[in-house]
Amino acid sequence: MSVGEEVRDTQAPPQQSLGTAAARNLATTTKSAPQMQEISSRWLLKMLPWVQVQGGTYRVNRRLSYAVGDGRVTFVQTGDRVAVIPAELGELPALRDFGDEEVLAELARRCEQRDVAAGEVIAASGDAADRVYLLAHGKVAKVGAGPYGNETDLGVLADGAYFGDQSLVDGDAVWEYTARAVTPCTLLTLSRADVYNLAERAESLQGHLSGLLSIPQQRTNRYGEAAIDLSAGHVGEAVVPHTFVDYEAAPREYELSVAQTVLKVHSRVADLYNQPMNQTEQQLRLTVEALRERQEHELINNKEFGLLNNCDYGQRLQPHDGAPTPDDLDELLSRRRGSKLFLAHPKAIAAFGRECNRRGLVPESVDIGGHHVPAWRGVPIFPSNKIPISDARTTSIICMRTGEAEQGVIGLQQTGIPDEIEPSLSVRFMGIDEQAIISYLVTAYYSAAILVPDALGVLENVEVSRWH
Repeated sequence: MSVGEEVRDTQAPPQQSLGTAAARNLATTTKSAPQMQEISSRWLLKMLPWVQVQGGTYRVNRRLSYAVGDGRVTFVQTGDRVAVIPAELGELPALRDFGDEEVLAELARRCEQRDVAAGEVIAASGDAADRVYLLAHGKVAKVGAGPYGNETDLGVLADGAYFGDQSLVDGDAVWEYTARAVTPCTLLTLSRADVYNLAERAESLQGHLSGLLSIPQQRTNRYGEAAIDLSAGHVGEAVVPHTFVDYEAAPREYELSVAQTVLKVHSRVADLYNQPMNQTEQQLRLTVEALRERQEHELINNKEFGLLNNCDYGQRLQPHDGAPTPDDLDELLSRRRGSKLFLAHPKAIAAFGRECNRRGLVPESVDIGGHHVPAWRGVPIFPSNKIPISDARTTSIICMRTGEAEQGVIGLQQTGIPDEIEPSLSVRFMGIDEQAIISYLVTAYYSAAILVPDALGVLENVEVSRWH
């Protein structure tokens, strides 16, 4: 066989029928609507009770509370050296409302860095307390003495916390618990001697500290609210106390936030390619989905009204062993009455499931609108990929009570706005430009409010990558 004959044998046979590629040009294909991976279950938007807000602002009136400076301290890091931001020292109760920036800067310079190893005792119960500790990084366990000589767990402190602050104003203060490092920790210490040595030269600090000692102690309940005088259990003609309920003079107001975008559709597309699906309608559908996703993200992460940033520091807990255990969720539930839901990243839910498996526990599930949702103690655990996971593979678990009547967490919206297509979401026609492009303004208004501090709790620094 010659080379030419061999080439002719390997050529494809001549086409005898219409090809599929050409046939599709004459056929009507079956199409799906445009798909979008970003769409999630958005359980938070579904489960929050939404309150109608007229005028775009919601005011939370509360009983008068006294601020005690229970915030967190922020630091800056340069290599392996850590320094406290001077203004952040105002979070300490002894320096609350003290505004002399030069003196605060000097106090910040007097803070000494101390690095401790895991398991090291930082302060022992019963010892004299002469300094405040600022926790820049790591975890510290507060350990007390039990009634039978055993140790009791009084809580865990994490980045930004402080302890021993009473020592700055009380020369006779002693440690009421033992502070022990759970992980390697970096701390800054500020001694009472340094504070008072500086006060001898700085009149502003001296006046602030002396005024602190002369201010009469405000009568409060265990929540820091102004006390209501009552009498109970008396007999005879006892004098019944007089009282009144005081309110906050400047209550917090929540303004509705906004998410907007301008959707553009060419008129030629809207005119000629609307079969079998309306192009403008599909463009709007996907745009609205993206806005709702952003809305849920903002409700969780926004610095002004987001749940993670607005949780009261007294309601923030640390896991006892890193991974989220049933004990940690029990502690989270115990901080509030009537908890309605947990909200966690799917990886955090998986980590909790691994801890349950390790203990031989099987979490129950509850039916929510036809969906089987995992639950703990009857409280559903909803997934949300809007809760961030840090570079250290840690995240947070949110627990909340919801509803206005329950003094819980509520969503805020305003319905009845012009060109509304969904509650508090509108689509406005903006016109056609010189390039024949049609524009629509798509707007969503929303916010969230925490009516009382214990309505919301957060389990922070939850490890999601631990495998047993």
